[in-house]
Amino acid sequence: MLQTKNVDSELKAWAIEQRRHFHMNPELSGQEYNTSAYVKEKLAEFGIPLDDRFSGPSVVAFFKGTEGNKTIALRADMDALPLQEEGDKPYISKVPGVMHGCGHDGHTAVLLAAAKWMSNHPDLVKNNIRLIFQSSEEASPSGAQKLVKEGVLDGIDAIYGIHLISRMPMGKVGFATGYAMASCNDFDIKIEGKGGHAGYPHDTVDPIYIASHLIQAFQSVVSRNLHPLHAGVISFGGMQAGNSYNVIPHEVTLKGTIRALTFEAAELMHEKTAQLTESICASFGAKGHYQFIEGTPPLYNHPEACEFARSVIENTFGADAFLPIDPVLGAEDFSYYLKDKVGAFINVGMQSEKSQYPHHHPKFDIDEEAIPTAIELMIQLALQA
Repeated sequence: MLQTKNVDSELKAWAIEQRRHFHMNPELSGQEYNTSAYVKEKLAEFGIPLDDRFSGPSVVAFFKGTEGNKTIALRADMDALPLQEEGDKPYISKVPGVMHGCGHDGHTAVLLAAAKWMSNHPDLVKNNIRLIFQSSEEASPSGAQKLVKEGVLDGIDAIYGIHLISRMPMGKVGFATGYAMASCNDFDIKIEGKGGHAGYPHDTVDPIYIASHLIQAFQSVVSRNLHPLHAGVISFGGMQAGNSYNVIPHEVTLKGTIRALTFEAAELMHEKTAQLTESICASFGAKGHYQFIEGTPPLYNHPEACEFARSVIENTFGADAFLPIDPVLGAEDFSYYLKDKVGAFINVGMQSEKSQYPHHHPKFDIDEEAIPTAIELMIQLALQA
């Protein structure tokens, strides 16, 4: 556990209380209206005014600094997942089939605690701080994308976000510089063939057989079209065809995801999968219908923001606290902010017996001993920028 000079036992206990409230009362993406109302209530108690230009259920507030030469944005996500929580913790979800399985309850509590600290120490905060409590990180359309379109980054000099991570050791804070997380785009494919009797395949255009070629060919995009040093993956997550032993169906539908670590790789993989669908289906006498579903772009941590964030981490917690990490092919809609503004997305480690389960697991839990570190980091990013 790292030392936190601004987060005393009282603020820690308050933040944990807030986190447990959010955990017991989770709301799905786009439905976080009770969470939003609770956050607004707390901000009002702190005397921090809301910025009502932005649509709910996201909440945006503005803390005016003593100098105001810079405006720094800090973001937390608020939505939960459609999971049935398992376990016997005293603060287990009260909502059947919905739980905070990714740590967003902790993120919201951390940013609220940082706001509370600022309201108690206004003379120490020289920069303006825009507080973003964001809806719908787990969904498409993305809450970040919506806020960016509405102008939440106007007048912002830099933006920072944190994520409590169960796979990073407790007491470590870090990130990947540059491309850190992948884009996440999906696709739907319909192969329209000609059904018929399984004993007379020559009278059919078999869409299942064609689908097998398509599934194999898509892997060639990664192995033979993508630069070997550029990470990307194409995975199929669904296939629906017929339901009989001896009937070749008329059509097959496929669905899957495309992940890439650069904008260029994402575009290449989109183009190639669309081309392969059309050409392979046509070569067998079928029609291929390809629908691309745009999701989040790659997350790019700006080097200058990373250099600043690393100095904050080392100055605050010591040189040993910083842990550089490799890029991952998970996705995060904080990427929309970083597409338009300088900033960084920072991981706070919490790996422990309590936080042994991976994110999106029904037994996932936050080790609350990591919460003071995350609060202190948010405070210091605001103070030192």
